[in-house]
Amino acid sequence: MRDAERVVVAGAGLAGLRTAEELRKRGFGGRITLAGAETRPPYDRPPLSKKVLTEGVDPSLHADFGALEVDFRPGEAATGIDGGVLVTERGRYPFDHLVAATGAEPVALPGPGRQRFLRTYDDALALRGLMRPGLRLAIAGAGWIGAELATAAARYGCQVTVVEAAPAPLAAAVGAVAGARTAAWYAAAGVELRTETAVASVEPGGLALDGGHWLAADEIVTAVGVRPAVGWLAGSGVRLDNGVAVDQGLRASLPGVYAVGDCAAFESRLFGRRLRFEHWDVALHAPEVAAASILGADEAFDPVPYFWSEQFGRMLQYAGYHGAADRLAWRGDPAAEKWAACWLSGDRLVAIMTVDRPRDLLQGRRVIASGDPVDVTRLTDPAIPVRDALAALSRGPRRPTASRSRDSTAGSEAGKRGVPGGRPPGPTQVWQGSWCGTFEWWHRLTPRPTLSSANGCHSLR
Repeated sequence: MRDAERVVVAGAGLAGLRTAEELRKRGFGGRITLAGAETRPPYDRPPLSKKVLTEGVDPSLHADFGALEVDFRPGEAATGIDGGVLVTERGRYPFDHLVAATGAEPVALPGPGRQRFLRTYDDALALRGLMRPGLRLAIAGAGWIGAELATAAARYGCQVTVVEAAPAPLAAAVGAVAGARTAAWYAAAGVELRTETAVASVEPGGLALDGGHWLAADEIVTAVGVRPAVGWLAGSGVRLDNGVAVDQGLRASLPGVYAVGDCAAFESRLFGRRLRFEHWDVALHAPEVAAASILGADEAFDPVPYFWSEQFGRMLQYAGYHGAADRLAWRGDPAAEKWAACWLSGDRLVAIMTVDRPRDLLQGRRVIASGDPVDVTRLTDPAIPVRDALAALSRGPRRPTASRSRDSTAGSEAGKRGVPGGRPPGPTQVWQGSWCGTFEWWHRLTPRPTLSSANGCHSLR
């Protein structure tokens, strides 16, 4: 009997909460325990480097554990598995199904000096309290978080210096060629950017840099990346491969164990490899598949992931995966205010990053999902819609656009979540709301990925 089964979720972030919600939504009547390392109830992470820093907004997801009939255990980090029991710092929880949703943890730099991070709500509140004009702030890492933190700190009047070991900002995320196009934004915002500058050690009062150089700082924030928080699974029999290695149904190698969110390395049929993303979109939708697998359904997680970043007055949006791309093409002039970078593998679009071109991102994500070849000449012409760059369409009249499905974000109950005039966002609605400032209007236009069926088809709502 399913109603007698016990599901334990390790990790109480968005992915953990969404797993509990999806199980209840799909009719699971058994016991659900949600154990989280932090003492706070679940909250959303994207606002931490945005509106929490600049405006102090509350990113809480306002979960109603009573209504969900979930036994919430805050302040209990997972420490291991003992047979069919999750072991935490303060308790033991027998399970029939275990979902790993422990996310990722920031990478620290060597040295005895104090280094702060921007990973938790408490981290963001602490940094917000430090911001003041003239504060000498050193940020190690010019990735997404480093850029967003620099943006916020510059607005406070801080003296911000960002050091990056790679030759360009965002090099680890999108490559040095595309990342270099964002470098000029730092100086324009009054932020000093030092690329090809590695940190040798974090010291009291500043950073010791390679080559014997010194950067004095009042505060230091390390933003050089994260690693999946799966150390608690070492020796458990669960296969680890840059996270918890799971199949398309998000099942781990140990029967009864699943993984979702930042710690899950899943098999992507669309991109032909195992992938792990630290994206909010993955944490939002992967629990749909995990819940289905727990309940015996055969569904597959095969998304076109997307990510967004607000930095220096611009909105960057990225969809797809460019790791296997063999060509980078520009859509528009990357020296202009609005442009897009398009990565291709052969004649297929596999990733797109846009700067203040939300419609390109929306259409590009659909083109990536289709897997169809594109006409690169049309793709790189910003006057031609991305959807019209499909090679088949370039040879004849464009087919009429299919009507949006009944549960698309426009005109549906889901589309009313968090939208002015709609219902106030609740725990299952919060994805449609926004604490991300200018992203709010675009986010309501973004297609939500449906679940891929077992036959390998993938589509977008």
